Amino acid sequence: MPDLKQLHKDAIPAALEKAERYRLLNEPGEAESICLDILAVDPDNQRAIIVLLLAFTDRFEKGYGVSETQTKELLSRVKSEYERAYYSGIVAERRAKTKLRQHTPGCRFQAYDLLREAMDWFEKAEPLSPPGHDDAILRWNTCARIIERNKLVPREEEERIELPLE
Repeated sequence: MPDLKQLHKDAIPAALEKAERYRLLNEPGEAESICLDILAVDPDNQRAIIVLLLAFTDRFEKGYGVSETQTKELLSRVKSEYERAYYSGIVAERRAKTKLRQHTPGCRFQAYDLLREAMDWFEKAEPLSPPGHDDAILRWNTCARIIERNKLVPREEEERIELPLE
């Protein structure tokens, strides 16, 4: 691979706008590439970290391999406790939606578990949110409605059966 060219620091604001635009155009790979260029110059750029995280979650639906390790590593770089909890909820919610669309054995139970995880994160974010910023409540309600609309339930604990020894 040829050496990558380095972005100029004064180009970061325009590059962030482009990354967000590519996300909105459903082009997460392009958004990811731009965010990586920004983070190569400014490793703590919070907006780039969040846009990159969201680009990763956009890729869940496209079938690209985005590991839990990648999302957790990015989440660990988010400095705001509120945003870390809120975006942890977003990651779990989007994984749940992907599971629901898979129609594979156990996917509905997995979706339920992930939605409940998301709701837990949104509950942690709620008291940390800035005044007049109820995104965590809106996301919690969305998860609750998805559970209700799809009639999702937790997996029942299997009864343990002891086989007699012969």
